[in-house]
Amino acid sequence: MIEIPSDLHKDLVPLAFLLGSWAGAGVHDFPGAEKCNFGQEVTFTHDGRDFLEYHSRTWVLDQDGNKVRPLETESGFWRVDAGRKVEVVMTRDDGVVEVWYGELAKQKPQIDLVTDAVARTAASGPYTGGKRLYGYVNSDLMWVGEKATPEVELRPYMSAHLKKVVTPEDVERWAKALPDDMPDDGIAFFK
Repeated sequence: MIEIPSDLHKDLVPLAFLLGSWAGAGVHDFPGAEKCNFGQEVTFTHDGRDFLEYHSRTWVLDQDGNKVRPLETESGFWRVDAGRKVEVVMTRDDGVVEVWYGELAKQKPQIDLVTDAVARTAASGPYTGGKRLYGYVNSDLMWVGEKATPEVELRPYMSAHLKKVVTPEDVERWAKALPDDMPDDGIAFFK
């Protein structure tokens, strides 16, 4: 279920499907790097202004699904204009800052992004650009990232399947929204 907060900036309504906290797992595979499964936590929040704040943490998982060590952290800001054009400014812990541009698909919650600018510190690894696809599929958030370096052509390197995290505040809000005439046995509700 996609909820649109009453205090969400009107320009961000097309991105409302991203709002909230998400958690799940994915696969990381790129030449020259360790191939692994990873866990991920992502949050998209807003404060009433015309952008979403984004934060993502990933960590390597062992074969039993336990956290081994941090993999990657990124944060940024997402905007969308009246023409459904999306822009993202993102900073990663490895010393990379990116500007992404893309488009929100028509009549479905899907975003295609491509890097427009990449800035790297001396400590960061080689990186020339990327693509990302985000989609809201059956109430889950799924994404795939592609990456290019001077030595490796653009290719997929990370993808994940994330579920919405339900907080106690969500449960309380939903409980308050239930009608007063709910049947006690719960069965009548489905008749």
